[in-house]
Amino acid sequence: MHASKLDPIDRKILAELQADGRMTNVELAKRVGISAPPCLRRVRALEEAGFIRGYHAEVDSRALGFEVQVFAMVGLSSQAEADLSAFEDRCRGWPLVRECHMLNGEIDFILKCVAPDLPTFQSFLTGELTAADNVASVKTSLVIRGAKDDPGVPFEVMEERLREIA
Repeated sequence: MHASKLDPIDRKILAELQADGRMTNVELAKRVGISAPPCLRRVRALEEAGFIRGYHAEVDSRALGFEVQVFAMVGLSSQAEADLSAFEDRCRGWPLVRECHMLNGEIDFILKCVAPDLPTFQSFLTGELTAADNVASVKTSLVIRGAKDDPGVPFEVMEERLREIA
């Protein structure tokens, strides 16, 4: 199933679950205007098609003692596919790295990192990240505060574009 094959009810299901993944199937069905059994079938189909990758709780990292959030911009010595994949694999193994995105332009990757304190992050930075194979440069920016952190996609933009096309 491709995104263009989603009907308005599927898109509404996705939007509702993105906003609140804990609601019951009965509540979800009520919100999207269908009965519970077909709603559950649609959710399962969306999961199987890969539109829903999982469900999780959004936790407050600072409340849990992770006071430091840093974006690290990483430049690699080699951008050969094998080297890019090796770096991505390494990032998956670093607990402090919460997100890893390959970019085009001056930097190769941007990493979102969290740590309980600056010494912990500095130890990771100097002992692991900058010491990793193929890492040529690392520039870091410490987050002072966040103004927005919305997960997922803006379904209202998708709906507006679809209305324009129709």
